[in-house]
Amino acid sequence: MPLIIIPTPIGNLEDITLRALRELRAADVIACEDTRHTLKLLNHFGIKKKLLSCHEYNERRRSETINALLEKGLRVALVSDAGTPGLSDPGAAAARAAAECGYEVDALPGANALLPALLLSGAAMESFMFVGFLPAAEEEKRKRLRKVMDLQETLVFYLAPHHLLKDLSLIASVLGSRRVALVREISKIHQETIIGNLTEICDTIPPEKIRGEFVCVISGADKKPADENEWREEASAMSERGESAKDIAAAISEKYGAPKNAVKKFLIEKSDREA
Repeated sequence: MPLIIIPTPIGNLEDITLRALRELRAADVIACEDTRHTLKLLNHFGIKKKLLSCHEYNERRRSETINALLEKGLRVALVSDAGTPGLSDPGAAAARAAAECGYEVDALPGANALLPALLLSGAAMESFMFVGFLPAAEEEKRKRLRKVMDLQETLVFYLAPHHLLKDLSLIASVLGSRRVALVREISKIHQETIIGNLTEICDTIPPEKIRGEFVCVISGADKKPADENEWREEASAMSERGESAKDIAAAISEKYGAPKNAVKKFLIEKSDREA
């Protein structure tokens, strides 16, 4: 029997899917982050099941227990307190352990804070980088931020309320002035999106609103000035592979910020020299 990864509501209980409820009812055992929290959810929907704690401090050990249950032919559901297991929550190690031992693993689509926050932020969604929670130590936080500071993709962080302002100040000191959207209490009564500049937003958040976990959506880095030698070399290589001038110009412009007309002119002159 499979291990079923089931997202649970992050706020509004109506966000759970019919399929999720069916799978919870069909499970022999439900592995959960906090048995007390999951029990409230199950009681709300009239579901009674055997619960097994599986949280960040015992997940590796519990993975062996879950695999033993799967070996016996039992159907195991895996949930976290809210949202999708494994997405900045326990669950990934247990799912990986089951898959590595050859057991079937299935994952249901469902509730998470990441995608609603991106949509509510108004940020570019063509490409984004999910950073999640930053490490606990300040120097490790800085190292993580330096790794993503030059990315042009939208950056998405999860921030806890008890050090929200401190973390935002640190992020601003590394990433600089950028558009930021803070989305809090997603799917709950007090859901709110606060948009501003990363270097100034700490001064605009009233203390009474620093409650619940925040999703912080920050615009990516500006395109770096075009390195002419570098983009010409890449454009030449693309041309030699037989790619069209139109496609080359579009790709080089997107990557290096070089004007498309300049790229096309370079390709024409290159072709003339080689004729």
